[in-house]
Amino acid sequence: MDILSLIGRNTGLFIEDIDKYNGKLNKIISKSSFLVLGGAGSIGQAVTKEIFKRNPLKLHVVDISENNMVELVRDIRSSFGYIDGDFQTFALDIGSMEYDAFIESDGKYDYILNLSALKHVRSEKDPFTLMRMIDVNIFNTDKTIGQSIKNGANKYFCVSTDKAANPVNMMGASKRIMEMFLMRRSESIEISTARFANVAFSDGSLLHGFNQRIQKKQPIVAPNDVKRYFVTPQESGELCLMSCIFGDNRDIFFPKLSEKLHLISFADIAVKFLKQGGYDAYLCKDEDEARDLVHTLPQQNKWPCLFTRSDTTGEKDFEEFFTDSETLDLEKFKNMGIIKNVLNVENEKLQRFENVIGEFRKKHQWTKEEVVELFFYMIPNFGHLETGKYLDSKM
Repeated sequence: MDILSLIGRNTGLFIEDIDKYNGKLNKIISKSSFLVLGGAGSIGQAVTKEIFKRNPLKLHVVDISENNMVELVRDIRSSFGYIDGDFQTFALDIGSMEYDAFIESDGKYDYILNLSALKHVRSEKDPFTLMRMIDVNIFNTDKTIGQSIKNGANKYFCVSTDKAANPVNMMGASKRIMEMFLMRRSESIEISTARFANVAFSDGSLLHGFNQRIQKKQPIVAPNDVKRYFVTPQESGELCLMSCIFGDNRDIFFPKLSEKLHLISFADIAVKFLKQGGYDAYLCKDEDEARDLVHTLPQQNKWPCLFTRSDTTGEKDFEEFFTDSETLDLEKFKNMGIIKNVLNVENEKLQRFENVIGEFRKKHQWTKEEVVELFFYMIPNFGHLETGKYLDSKM
């Protein structure tokens, strides 16, 4: 599968920046130790590979998914082989007692990169998954930064999202609140992060679902009115690594908008994806027709597709990596921009957020409406709109 052509490009986005700084990257990484959290997800695997191939002194990878971790090791051994440094993986939950014991047993790393996240907009459909999203995206991040400070780490990196810029969904808002917590911690340790576009064919993404639908002989469904920017998995790893190694304290890296990065709809990618597989897209009028035709159309080198307008909660009409109020550096890198932040800690808000969430947990009871109200307190211009419709109610 040619991912670049599917997302409308023929060259890597960050090739010039990586080539220019590769010697410096290799030198720093070869003398440093790394801990990658959430390292078996799509972005985590990409970051881990970028570090591994530059021969670090120590590279430890933590992820809750045992199966994905096994695949990561198989992938690395098959592609890169071995390094002289200490490379180990650990199937651990970052929020667990076992993880805390793991950190206390060693915990000495120069760089900590946190790629763990609940990333789906659909995670806000119920109050319980929403609370776990808050725990993973905000509180686990804050906890691991505290551990990094205690153990004398040089730098902490964690991934944000383009959806944190003027957020309209709870996932994006949770990452924006995470950025507020990072600001407070940046007084004690250097922290950088990155906002970037959709990672094409990442685990659980709609594009990854295209592969699943073909393998399972099921129709392909996609919105025809939602356009997004896409980066490849390797590009996501490169952006994170560049921010981690070269970002100043409180910097947020993002892909520059240029002729190399343009909007494309999910429906357009679906048509290209099918064409690469030898099929023409056949547009169906509803789900029933699509499910019915999947048994006959593929024999005619056609695939049933249902392209519809988006009407679910949390979908943003357009993508943006920064807001009008943020200060940008667009000169340092060819295709990477940087949001430059000055220290601005909103202690009262952060304390209230911790207190309210703590009370919810203590009672073992909360509603989505209560959490949404708290998010509006944290982000007054939060553009959340509840439609009552969620992706899980669609094919």
